[in-house]
Amino acid sequence: MTTATRPRHWLSAADCRLEDLLAILDTETVLADYPHAETVEQGVVVYAAPALRAAIAAREQAAIMAELCHAWTDGPGIVVIRGALERDVLDRVSTAYEEIVAAEKAAGGERGDHFGTPGANDRIWNALEKLAVADPEAFVDYYENDMIALGPSAWLGPGYQVTAQANIVLPGGAGQTVHRDYHLGFMDSEQAARYPRHVHLFSPELTLQGAVAHVDMPVESGPTLYLPHSQKYELGYLAYWLPEFQDYFVGHHIQLPLSAGDVVWFNPALFHAAGSNRTGVDGLQPVQRMANLLQVSSAFGRSMETVDRARVVEAVYPSLLRRVGEWSQASLERVVAASAEGYAFPANLDRAQPVDGMAPPTQADAVLAALASGEPVETLRERLSAQVATTRSH
Repeated sequence: MTTATRPRHWLSAADCRLEDLLAILDTETVLADYPHAETVEQGVVVYAAPALRAAIAAREQAAIMAELCHAWTDGPGIVVIRGALERDVLDRVSTAYEEIVAAEKAAGGERGDHFGTPGANDRIWNALEKLAVADPEAFVDYYENDMIALGPSAWLGPGYQVTAQANIVLPGGAGQTVHRDYHLGFMDSEQAARYPRHVHLFSPELTLQGAVAHVDMPVESGPTLYLPHSQKYELGYLAYWLPEFQDYFVGHHIQLPLSAGDVVWFNPALFHAAGSNRTGVDGLQPVQRMANLLQVSSAFGRSMETVDRARVVEAVYPSLLRRVGEWSQASLERVVAASAEGYAFPANLDRAQPVDGMAPPTQADAVLAALASGEPVETLRERLSAQVATTRSH
């Protein structure tokens, strides 16, 4: 392979062209490609839960899972499963969520939100753990659901890790700007550009995004906006920040109404955004839009060995501090990268609120800040202990 034909290994926002995305979007979602689907709505593959259950009982689960993977990769990037959960189970979980929200509001404190104005929504971070503690019976009945397990099993295989964030958007609540999701979607364009091309391609394969509708969601209540097939644009993590891409999304997104009990599963690289809740005005019946946002991660997103990185950092910090002024900043950063935790997640987003950004500071950020100010190791130790405390789930 010549240099001229060798694939690019680094992506740049300068290479983002709207016409390239439009060429990808000029794709029809064909119902015949999804034999187990009920219909295609606005380019989205829609399944009926009873039909899927009947097909699974007839030993067709492998074919269904292959079909779902095709939808998330080469298809529109999104599927809807109608009627996946019973209303009784939904209502029990919704009641538990409402009680958790009330308790957290009573406790006070600013409520951060990814991509949205803090306080505009009622958000429950780590809703999975909080539900389990608040109402174990409801938790068990909810996550027993086969349609909740079907998506992650198809996309990630066994051993997946479920997390959940309940999102309650009140009448008048503003929507989000277009974005992609975790991992690279939680970085700005400059940060994402530091990762090579193959990371942009495999990042979506590490997670599956989902949402369970806990109430009926007419379009006026602001169910999520999507741009089908946009997950296939490899420059998307850099492009969605650009005004021309944002403007196109505003004018050309699709939006499906949902009923209580419907489940949506989509590729995290799909361009999407929560809609504005326009109910409660102009004669529209107010709707308190509640969705349980499911973010399911691959079992493989972990290191092979357990390392106490705080212990490593405290051990090497005095030696590193002596190099300040002798070494370049790049040299210092190389040692910090090898010793400190350089990623913000998993995090406790109640304690480390994403108010000033999409991710809290990392352990590496703390070490570099300490080096810059010449802090003694005792002060760094206190800083790291406080940071570790913010990562505990309770």
